[in-house]
Amino acid sequence: MPELTNRQIVLRHRPTGLVQPGDTELVTAPAPEPADGEALVRTTYVGLDAAVRTWLNDQPGYLPPVQLGEVIRAAGIGEVVSSRCDAYAVGDVITTLTGFQEYVIVRDDVFSTPIPGESDQLAIMSVYGPTGATAYIGMTDVGRPQAGDTVVVSAAAGATGSVAGQIAKIAGARVVGIAGGPEKCRAVVEDFGFDACIDYKNDDLEAALKEHCPKRVNVYYDNVGGPILDAVLGRLAMNARVVLCGVISSYLTGEHPGPANYVNLLSKTATMQGFNALDQWDRFDEAFAALRQWAHEGRIKHRQTIFEGVESCVDALNGLFTGANIGKMLVKLSEPTTS
Repeated sequence: MPELTNRQIVLRHRPTGLVQPGDTELVTAPAPEPADGEALVRTTYVGLDAAVRTWLNDQPGYLPPVQLGEVIRAAGIGEVVSSRCDAYAVGDVITTLTGFQEYVIVRDDVFSTPIPGESDQLAIMSVYGPTGATAYIGMTDVGRPQAGDTVVVSAAAGATGSVAGQIAKIAGARVVGIAGGPEKCRAVVEDFGFDACIDYKNDDLEAALKEHCPKRVNVYYDNVGGPILDAVLGRLAMNARVVLCGVISSYLTGEHPGPANYVNLLSKTATMQGFNALDQWDRFDEAFAALRQWAHEGRIKHRQTIFEGVESCVDALNGLFTGANIGKMLVKLSEPTTS
């Protein structure tokens, strides 16, 4: 095999707010050679999630922060091009923490998962990967929607919110999304099948919640925190369940003010629970089996916003916080041999 070059985006300075040009550097190095027990994967798509931005802060989390000089961490998908690992054969499609780079070494561990029998890599990244598992586990385990419930989902046009809302629809709930701008709200209703969508940028949020949730809110799947969380807490029904999935409204600042309306959890005997799908790897097969069945039945739809080239990774990451995506935000690094 001729020597392969690997373009990578490494962290040079910890960003404040959006990632600025001087915070990262595009470097080129030889692709690594796999040792015994390792395989080399050519990245096809890098997935962008808001959590990627939190890893650039010097703060502990469920994964350690990216260190200065390291490749920026992100989940992605790719194809094995060389293997010295019994678990992977050349040509296997694998989801792993690719990072912002064109080639990555993988091992037979919890971070790398071969995807047999599914050739649509866009569907894998949007539904049959950690994004779909997060939507499934958060909605089914914590939200527990029932027929006739009213479910509200924030960041409803995003990758996780769009799938979570569709799962609630399958359970028989009335589902109301919250998204920013008319284009996103249109996609939430027309593409993802929600019953209604509130435009938090242009609508009176509290008035719109009263209009679209006349029986109040039984389940709130929260991806954003901040004032939107406060507004929905003010509209809870008795015994409501609030699912804490993300806090995108404050990831750029690192400051997370507590909800002012938390007292409604007491008065409505409601619960508010956080979760991390990565703690439940043993549930992923269950989640993917259900999601695949629903997708084949036409009950789960997905969309992507795709940037091109490793040099676009930072722009795509910033785009999560400027409203640039509908569905899963991806960066295409190479052409898949399966599609």
